[in-house]
Amino acid sequence: MSEPARIVVVDDKLALAETIADGLSDRGYRARAIGSGRAALAAIAAGDVDLVVTDLRMPEVDGLALLDAARSRGGGLPVIVMTAFGAIDSAVEAIRRGAYHYLTKPFKLDELLVFVERALAERDLRREADALRKRAGTRFSLRGLIGASTAMQRVIAMVEHVAKSAVPVLIGGETGTGKGVVARAIHGESDRAHGPFIVVNCAALPDTLLESELFGHVRGAFTGALTDRAGLFAEADRGTLVLDEIGEMSPALQAKLLRVIETGRIRPLGASDERTVDVRILTATHRDLRQRVADGAFREDLLFRIDVVSIEMPALRDRRDDVPALVAHFLSEARAKQPASPVTGFTHDALARLAAHDWPGNVRELAHVVERSVLLGDHAEVAISDLPPHVRDAPRDRASPFSGQVIEMRELQRRYARWVFEQLGHHKGRAAEKLGVDVKTLNRWLALDGEV
Repeated sequence: MSEPARIVVVDDKLALAETIADGLSDRGYRARAIGSGRAALAAIAAGDVDLVVTDLRMPEVDGLALLDAARSRGGGLPVIVMTAFGAIDSAVEAIRRGAYHYLTKPFKLDELLVFVERALAERDLRREADALRKRAGTRFSLRGLIGASTAMQRVIAMVEHVAKSAVPVLIGGETGTGKGVVARAIHGESDRAHGPFIVVNCAALPDTLLESELFGHVRGAFTGALTDRAGLFAEADRGTLVLDEIGEMSPALQAKLLRVIETGRIRPLGASDERTVDVRILTATHRDLRQRVADGAFREDLLFRIDVVSIEMPALRDRRDDVPALVAHFLSEARAKQPASPVTGFTHDALARLAAHDWPGNVRELAHVVERSVLLGDHAEVAISDLPPHVRDAPRDRASPFSGQVIEMRELQRRYARWVFEQLGHHKGRAAEKLGVDVKTLNRWLALDGEV
């Protein structure tokens, strides 16, 4: 569960700032009131602020100065300004200089909350996009696709073939198989790798909101549309937009999506003008879209447009040979999050049990089990008794995917180290950093494979 956002409310009328801060705190935010612009500058400089709500007109240091400080700090710190009715010109200037929104006093707390939630959501989206672009060499690449099984090698080969083109790709597979990882890999290996990468879950939003999220809207287009919004297609311009769970989209919205794919143009809700966008569309679903077409729930012409190339992610139970490498990968990630954990590996029996499990939640479920084991573990090796009951007590008569051979933890460690070393271009320093060890330890692991 993420920490609540930290908000400072700045007004030289401290009682008003405290009232607003109390209201925000009641809604789950960590809000505090500050009675002067100078004190607010110090809070911004300290970096312990996620959003600023400030009055415009204050003695010594006014709201515009705070806005400039927030922008110079970087990181996309959003600022919402408050102003009296007679100072609208100043509010417009604040918007021009980068304020997220302005509110005219008096206003209702619920009105402020709408813009607080939107500002924080957009900040998180921008930060995620920036972080993903910076990590294009690791997360956005084939290195994110782990597995030497025949099924995964087919997936990797398909990604390599389609990445440099602009054709739409439909990614299928059960929930938790890693469809999002494939989408990231396609983007990262494409010519758009340094452009935006935006994902929207079509099943998570009602139609009216999803349409606004995708295509944007103008102020007054519907109740609550108090400002213009560009929309995700516009934000993904020159990049990649992933439409997750495309099979859940309503037929009416499918028709509008089809038009955008055909024309490359969008029209925000309530707008009279269109704009051209250059967006590569990737789609993902766990549904059988051809069956959805037969049932009348999905447009056949849209399916033809998005299914130029299909990549089907295999279920984890169909690629059991990849479990050891996946366990080692998730173990490394979990230890980075929980550096105080004593867990450094799994016993032979526990690893065999993980490999033999059916994994109805696929790779995502395996990742959660490994993370849980690292979080709750109180000794170096995770035993079968430490695994969750649904894994620990599963039927034991399934043949081991290791053909009767138990892979020692040292051998598992060596294989994973070798894989990371090769993926990072035989750069020992980067490989050691990725594995969370020093170069001396990496040399020892690689020496087991003849690498010195």
